Amino acid sequence: MPRADMDANHVSVVIPSLIPRFTLNEWHHNNQFRYRCSEAQQESSDRLLADSTRACDLATEIVKTNKEKTDHQLREKINDIEFRRGELLWVRKDIVLEIDALLTYKERIVNTLKSVKRNALTICEKCLTARERRLSVDLVHDKVEKKLLEERGMIQKAESSLGRILGEICEQIRKLKATLYHIDRDLENKECNLYIDRRNIVLKETDFDLNTSYSTSCLDKSVIKLNEWELQTNNNVVSANKEVNDAKRLRSFIDTIIKQTIDDLNRQKDVTNGVFRQRIEQTQEAKAKLEFQHSEIVKQITAMSSNITLIKKSIADKEGYMALAHTRLEYRCQRPETEATQDPVEANLVKEIRELRNIVANLQQTLCEAETQLRYLLKTQIQLEEDINVKTNTLKIDEVECMTLRQSLDYHAY
Repeated sequence: MPRADMDANHVSVVIPSLIPRFTLNEWHHNNQFRYRCSEAQQESSDRLLADSTRACDLATEIVKTNKEKTDHQLREKINDIEFRRGELLWVRKDIVLEIDALLTYKERIVNTLKSVKRNALTICEKCLTARERRLSVDLVHDKVEKKLLEERGMIQKAESSLGRILGEICEQIRKLKATLYHIDRDLENKECNLYIDRRNIVLKETDFDLNTSYSTSCLDKSVIKLNEWELQTNNNVVSANKEVNDAKRLRSFIDTIIKQTIDDLNRQKDVTNGVFRQRIEQTQEAKAKLEFQHSEIVKQITAMSSNITLIKKSIADKEGYMALAHTRLEYRCQRPETEATQDPVEANLVKEIRELRNIVANLQQTLCEAETQLRYLLKTQIQLEEDINVKTNTLKIDEVECMTLRQSLDYHAY
C-alpha cells in the first residue's frame, strides 16, 4: 500500500468536549451542603476532642489511682515481710543460742562419760581384779566385793544413761540445724523479696531503665497463694519455737540427770569406801590378834623347849640313880652264904629300882607329850605366820592398792 494512503487513513478528527453547566439553585444548594458538612465535622471533632480529654483525664486518674494503690500495697507488703523477717531473725537467734548451749551440754556429757568409763569403771575393775589375789580364807565374798559389784553395775548403768542422753542431744542438735536451714532459706527468700519490692516501690514512670518490651508471659506468674505464704512462715516459726522449747527441756533434764547420776555415784563411792575401811579395820584387828597369838605361841615354844630339855636332863639324872641301885644289888648278890639275906637294904634297893623305873617311865611319857605338844606349837606357829601373811597380803591389796586407786575416783558434774 502506498505510504500516502497509509497516512491519510490514520488522521483523526478532535471534537472539543462540552463543559457542564449548573443552575444558580444548584450552586446555592451545593454551598449550603458544604456548610452543613463542615459544621457537622466541626461538631463531631468538638465531641471527639471533649471525649478524648475526658478519656485522657480518666485514664490519668485511673493510672494514678492504680499506681497509688500498688505503692500502698507494696509498702504494706514490705512492712509485712519486714515483720515476718523480724520474727524469723528473733527465732533464729534463739535457735543459734540453743545450738551453742546444746553443744556445751554435749561436751559436758562427753567429759562425764569419759570420767565414768575411763576413770571410775577402770578403777572399780582394777579393785575387783586386785582382790582376786587375796589368799586362803581371806578370799571371801565379803561386803566390799558386794559393794564393788554394785558400784560397777551403777557405773555401767550411768554410762548407758549418759550415752542415751548424748544420742538425744545429737538428735536435738540435728533437728535444730534442720530448722535453722529452713529459717535461713525463708530469710534468704524474704531478703530477696524485700530487695525486689523496695526496688519496685522507688521506680517511677519517668525512669529510663524501665522495661518497654511488654509480654503477657510474666502476668499471673505467682502460683503460691497469700495464705500459703503466711502459713509457711508461721509453720517455720512454730516449728522453731517447738524445737527451742524441746531443747530447753532437754537441757533442764540433762542438768537433773547429771546431778542425780553424780550424786548416786558419789554416794555409792562413799558407801564402798566405808565398807573398805571397815573391812581393813577388821583385817587389821584380826592380824593384830594373830600376831599376839603368834608371840604367845613363840613364848610357849620357848618354854616347852626348855621344859623338854629339863625333862631330858631329869631322865638322864635318873639313869645314874638307876645304875647306882642296880650296881648295889649286883654287889650285894656277891655276899657269901648266910650273909645274902633279904634285909631292909635289899628291899629298899628293889623298891628304889621300881620307883626309879616308874619315875623314868613317867618322865618318858611326859617327854613324849611335851615333844608332841612342841610339834603342835610349831605347827600352830607356822599356821599363824601363814595367816598373818594372808592378812598382810589382804591389807596390801585393800589398804594400799585399792584405797590408793580409789583416792583418784572423782565424780563431778562438768
